[in-house]
Amino acid sequence: MAKVLLFDLDGTLLPMNTEEFVGAYVKALATNLAPHINPELLVKALWSGTHAMIESKDAEKTNEAIFEEAFISLSGVVKEDLWPYIDEFYEKNFPALASLCSSTPLSKQIVEEATRQGYKVVIATNPVFPKAALEHRLNWAGLTEVPVDLVTLYEESTYTKPHKEYYQMICQKLGVSPEECIMIGNDVQEDLSASQIGMKTFLVDEYMIDRGQPVFQADARGSLEELYQQLKQKEGLFQ
Repeated sequence: MAKVLLFDLDGTLLPMNTEEFVGAYVKALATNLAPHINPELLVKALWSGTHAMIESKDAEKTNEAIFEEAFISLSGVVKEDLWPYIDEFYEKNFPALASLCSSTPLSKQIVEEATRQGYKVVIATNPVFPKAALEHRLNWAGLTEVPVDLVTLYEESTYTKPHKEYYQMICQKLGVSPEECIMIGNDVQEDLSASQIGMKTFLVDEYMIDRGQPVFQADARGSLEELYQQLKQKEGLFQ
């Protein structure tokens, strides 16, 4: 019987076209930091840092540390000179990206229903954004005031999706087995990869991302509304 529900955020509890959102985010960041770093260099360093996080399996270094090392190595910037402006961007400019998202009351209803039924709830968003960006996105999804048991943070996590170690880390933190968990998300490769360690999976298909390889089969799939109804009625994976 499942005890833990893991929810992806972008494209799942926070409906959005992820590719469009990331493109607008990178453009906004480069524009706002242009007085302090060449935009082309920033973009290259940003993707270098992101790639380093995704590839890393270093259990001793957080994603934040991995990103900073790669970003600084490529860009040559001094952290103390640039990071205050990055922090300012997340505080003042990042909120404008909310216009690219479609918030829905269903997200809060789903998480509250899961909690009411006694599930432990994890916001299992890929931990590649700073906490400030995550807090904004949780707010856009209507989840700021909803208590959850764990949120995977860039500043604390040492793995990313789709690595099985990311999901194993969550199980270890909560003291549960993978077989007691259901991963719910919209990304076939990143979210359904949880099945590799024995988690059940639910594919939210309204903003589905599927790169083709590797192939993972969801145990169930449907819209957010269908997810909510199955959870509420204790049907399918939620029996």
